Parts: sequence; C-alpha cells; structure tokens
Amino acid sequence: VQLQASGGGLVQAGGSLRLSCAVSGRTFSSYVMGWFRQAPGKEREFVAAIRQSGVLRYYADSVRGRFSISRDNTKNTVVLQMNSLKPEDTAVYYCAADRNSGSVQSAVEYDYWGQGTLVTVSS
Repeated sequence: VQLQASGGGLVQAGGSLRLSCAVSGRTFSSYVMGWFRQAPGKEREFVAAIRQSGVLRYYADSVRGRFSISRDNTKNTVVLQMNSLKPEDTAVYYCAADRNSGSVQSAVEYDYWGQGTLVTVSS
C-alpha cells in the first residue's frame, strides 16, 4: 500500500488549502484514514480521521470547525480541507491508513504512512 500526499504550500493566515492523499491498492475502503502533522521541534500530532464509511469523523480540538476531512472510496482518496489557517498550523502533514480500526488519534495504530506535504502559514 502506498500513500501519496499533495496540496501543501505557502498561504497567508486566514487562507485555505486542500490536502489530498491518494492510496494505492484495492482495500482503501477498509481503512480508517487519518491526517497527522509535525511542526519543527515538536512531536507528531493527530489532526483528523475518518472511518471507513465516511460517516464518523474526528478532529483535534485545535482544528475543529476550521478543518474538514472527507474520503471518496471510489477514487481511493482522502481530503483535508483547511480553512482559516493560522501560523500555528505550519507543519508537515502526513496521511496515514489504519487496517484495524484502532484508536484513531494514536499514530501507533496506523500501518501505512505517506511521505508528508509541507504547509506553511505566514502571519
């Protein structure tokens, strides 16, 4: 299974970005999909996750109301729409796939990871 994240870039505070993650293989619909981020000098942290059907979605408190996660099981993609961006959202963003539907906020539960895409929010 390979995950390819894209969509990062430089944006001013208050702006928006849309991250996409394309997943190879035929079992995408069986994975919980998550987004994590890691800022310089900080640990990787949970951002958002979505369960297999797309109905149940989870967000970190820091992004709830500003970010939205969605998935398209026909296209093997998961999207993170990020609005009202803040400088503190600056980080490398990673998409990840979990085969076993564990704790969606725990990075150790995820089995596959993308390479990361850099998001920089200027003040």
